[in-house]
Amino acid sequence: MLDTYADSIDDLEPTDGEIETAELIVTDDVLVKAFALGPGAALEAHEHAESTNVFHVLEGTVTVIQDDEREEIDAPGVVHHEPGMDHGAENETDETVIFTASLCPMPS
Repeated sequence: MLDTYADSIDDLEPTDGEIETAELIVTDDVLVKAFALGPGAALEAHEHAESTNVFHVLEGTVTVIQDDEREEIDAPGVVHHEPGMDHGAENETDETVIFTASLCPMPS
């Protein structure tokens, strides 16, 4: 089967304030990772100095932080983070939120 998404996230069941992850694709030049944020969970803002990071919001509504901006992004949604840009995510809802982060190139 080509699509591995459902199998990869099948066991992700975060509780309130918890983040669970699964690696969907890992190669020498790209990482695609699924994030499941339980209600109230936050992925702290961080940056990747030499890599582009793209969030694909697949389930729910997530508040994306990018530098000094905050915006609610509903599924389906895509957010592009330039290399070196601070970015993070918060789940301010009562439901689990799922998004992927694609990172390219892989940090050394």
